[in-house]
Amino acid sequence: MNMNRKLRPILLAGLVLGSAFGQEEKPPAAPAEPQAIPHSALRIPHSEERPPVALAELQERLAGMLAQPRFGAALWGVKILSLDTGKTLFEHNAGKLLSPASNAKLYTVALALDRLGPDYRIRTSLYAKSRPDPGGTLQDDVIVYGRGDPTIDARQHGGDIFKALEPLAAALTNAGVKRIAGDLVGDASFFRGPEFGSGWAWDDQEHDYGAEISPLTINNNTLQVVVRPGERAGAPCRLALLPATGYLTLSNRTETVPKGQRRTVSFYRLPNENVVYAFGQAPLQDPGSTEEVTLHNPAGLFIVFFREALARHGVTVSGRLRTSNWLDRQVDPLDCSRMVELGALESLPLRDFARQVLKPSQNLYADLLLAHLGEKERVAGTPPGRTSEELGIRQLDAFLAQAGVKRGEVFLDEGSGLSRESLTTPNATVALLGFMSRHPCAEIFLEALPVAGVDGTLKSRMKNTPAAGNVRAKTGSLRWANSLSGYVTTAAGERLAFCIMLNRYHNTDPGRPARTDLDAIAVMLAGLAARAE
Repeated sequence: MNMNRKLRPILLAGLVLGSAFGQEEKPPAAPAEPQAIPHSALRIPHSEERPPVALAELQERLAGMLAQPRFGAALWGVKILSLDTGKTLFEHNAGKLLSPASNAKLYTVALALDRLGPDYRIRTSLYAKSRPDPGGTLQDDVIVYGRGDPTIDARQHGGDIFKALEPLAAALTNAGVKRIAGDLVGDASFFRGPEFGSGWAWDDQEHDYGAEISPLTINNNTLQVVVRPGERAGAPCRLALLPATGYLTLSNRTETVPKGQRRTVSFYRLPNENVVYAFGQAPLQDPGSTEEVTLHNPAGLFIVFFREALARHGVTVSGRLRTSNWLDRQVDPLDCSRMVELGALESLPLRDFARQVLKPSQNLYADLLLAHLGEKERVAGTPPGRTSEELGIRQLDAFLAQAGVKRGEVFLDEGSGLSRESLTTPNATVALLGFMSRHPCAEIFLEALPVAGVDGTLKSRMKNTPAAGNVRAKTGSLRWANSLSGYVTTAAGERLAFCIMLNRYHNTDPGRPARTDLDAIAVMLAGLAARAE
């Protein structure tokens, strides 16, 4: 793989690279219902076109759209179901296994709501072997024990990481601690397994969407790099980390160039290191730019910031800062039941957590949730080689059986959909959506989804169409996979669940991204004037 892929231009930092898998297929054929497809049906419907007035017309338009020659090498999978009647309005390759991309998050969040309940919170604990003496000195180590709460984040506190840590620091001072004579330990042993999801590409860790999975998470396990031009041409650009810290080192290989030239700044971090190399140029008078960079061992960054938060409360740490993971704890076990919990911080309730996963399509949060679910179900006798992720997937398989999803139609590797090896069928996703529409958490699940033209990953999509404010759906995109699955109410008042998947599509029109074709289908559904009988 060449260096150009690894060095990320700032303007392209949000793109996700991936691939879709499966055997080569012949171009999808239109369903047998329409014997002849009118030429007009081969056009992609636009928002200004007349919505379909009858089910037969909808089916004809959809069949024609999917049969366009430009999709000849691609693979569509579509399923549209009436939640009111249980009737299938349209399906095409509904039983084919396709790459769901971030549609996998639908499965993770549904599982969490079902198994944990909407009021569940994830707890971060402060443990020690004893309590402080009357003078406030704690002779032992203080262990910050994480269980996967991702919400300790500067972005949720006006950019101030110490406000995010304030409740945890206050909990320790409320326990009477003024000085820690021992070490401050960031314990990331609650999860077992690699810090990356199964099926991820090796260079995902270079991007914020591939940040390390750690039970002791802070600031989304990323830092921001602010880039501004230097004082003169030929000088290095000015780089700064936000929040400011020495935990990650910047190796500045950039150059300031004359005004009018193009900004091309890229970053690269070696695996398992905390040195980020900056390359490229920025022109004089450039307004600057900001990009997220990932880091190794987030638990270490957590306790660096936490020590400073404690210092602001007048608490000193005399010992070292160190971290411990699941491999360390195999040698030096930690029995939390025999420790004193000096304080704790709880996450947002799952009902709010679900929105933070689905609306922005937050990979880290989804993978933390799956790993947490796995560890919640770990019992005595579980084979020691089982990772948290594997146990979470086992819980998902059991849940899907209860939800009526057929066996062999869902193969997820991890919780976010970043895996290039995960597969689902449109049948399975629609079955899940139908089950969740009848679930006690149905309203919470629905409200967590992005709304077309309003918020989340659909904020700028389907505006000024019948779908705006109506379609609630999860997006998904990898390099060769696009998906859109969720709910819509037709113009006739009928509630539908739908799954639209497009894999292996080589788009030659840069002005019309693949997601536009998926959106066109959702718009047609929203405008459908007839009910399924």
